[in-house]
Amino acid sequence: MRIYSIALIFLLFSAVSYGQVTNPETGKVKVVPQDTNVKVLNVPVDTNSKKILVKDTLAHLYNQYHGLLNDDPIYNKKYPWWQPALKVVAQNVLLNLFDHYVLDLEWSRVGINSWKKTATAGFFWSDNWKWDLDRFGNNFFLHPLTGAGYFNAARASGYNFYESMPFVLGGSYMWKMLGETAPPDGKPEREDIINTTILGIFGGEVTYRLSSNILDDRTTGSERFGRELLAGLIAPGRFLARLLQGKVTSVTTAEVYQKEPLDIVLSTGAQVQGTVGHVRLILNADFEYGDPFEQRNRKPYDYFLLRTDVTIGEGRKVIDNITGEGIIYGKNMKVGNTSMLIGVFQHYDYWDSYNFELATVAFSGGILSKLAVAPNTNLYSNLHIGFVPFAGNSRESGPDTTQSRDYYFSMGAEAKLEVTLNYQGVVSATLLGYYYWLNNVERPLYVGRPQNDFITVLKPRIEFHLFNNVGIGFEHLIYVDNRNFTDNSTSSYTSKTQEKLFLLIYLADFLHNR
Repeated sequence: MRIYSIALIFLLFSAVSYGQVTNPETGKVKVVPQDTNVKVLNVPVDTNSKKILVKDTLAHLYNQYHGLLNDDPIYNKKYPWWQPALKVVAQNVLLNLFDHYVLDLEWSRVGINSWKKTATAGFFWSDNWKWDLDRFGNNFFLHPLTGAGYFNAARASGYNFYESMPFVLGGSYMWKMLGETAPPDGKPEREDIINTTILGIFGGEVTYRLSSNILDDRTTGSERFGRELLAGLIAPGRFLARLLQGKVTSVTTAEVYQKEPLDIVLSTGAQVQGTVGHVRLILNADFEYGDPFEQRNRKPYDYFLLRTDVTIGEGRKVIDNITGEGIIYGKNMKVGNTSMLIGVFQHYDYWDSYNFELATVAFSGGILSKLAVAPNTNLYSNLHIGFVPFAGNSRESGPDTTQSRDYYFSMGAEAKLEVTLNYQGVVSATLLGYYYWLNNVERPLYVGRPQNDFITVLKPRIEFHLFNNVGIGFEHLIYVDNRNFTDNSTSSYTSKTQEKLFLLIYLADFLHNR
């Protein structure tokens, strides 16, 4: 009773500066602020007792006057579960219709006969499921994009990170059971469930956070159109939810989405393919969301890194590299001059180059640190050791240009180390190291298939700040793969390199860039 009384007094005190008008049709109290700089609120009311929902209202008032630590709970209310579920169904139906009638893909012709086959498939690790022959980008890039749409259908309907997960798994299963036929035998493919679900959660939260930093429901006109368009391209599932909720055109007078500091580094230049000598144009965008060394209570993805490389040249390989990591649970510490973030992270690594194909889904324990070694000079480190529940890596002959599978499915472990010395904002030297142990999961294993892969990727990199927000950099990539085959009598060794020379544009403080 004491807590309720205090909350009630707080609300009554707040009402001194607000005029309240009850809408008899909706059963909501429209709280009209006297200060026009504060948002007009629609505070939910229990239509039976007419009691204001105290928790959400207090959270809203805290957000408005102390900064948004969460999406505003009044504007971004939690909808009944069946509404985001219907949005997931709508995404699958629209995707199937597009594949069938626009792309005319054979496996999109579904019906009673195909559903009878998939309905009895059972758990995705049973013999009624199979490993498919789709190319690398389809399994490890396009399927996660679909899962991100499922995730954002729930996230944009007021569900938090954990509450949105079941919608991704449900959407994945629905698609495999009802959305495609999986020729020639009709068995659904198990890796699609894994990638769509786990990587869909990663991609969904990252795109939700990035689109929140773009969206501003206070804006109108051409600025609002541009923001909605860009956010919709980043998170289509969220755009669909906002469209159905009427938020695409609604206007507020205060911020309603959590936003964190976002550092963006854009670069362009040339990539040279080792001894082959092929030169290709590269475009890169690196994102650092949130401050890892801010003392705060941590929620999933309050901090994440995302690095993307696009290669423009011959052939179909365009998305060259994506690496990302997001905090799931963590705690900040400070020891002397060293600031640290210690926690559990989710990872997505994706290489689809002409040299090699490699993709991993991982969860790690990690430590991020920042040590001030001199005035305006910092040493950053980022260490992770984790479990890889699923991965794909190219065959020993390397990737090819066919549309069928040229890689193995695996699981295992990984370790990552990134060390950066930033000297007075003038020069930044970085060493990135990745080590993967991958064990083939395609059973039974036959002679000629690797039992284990031991992969090392090293990326020394140096950047020079030229003037204003412009810099120049060089990166050298070394890829080494040692394979042990099933007969234990043979092994293979592969080593490849890439070089990149690029021009950078920093869209944030250079000293904060890593």
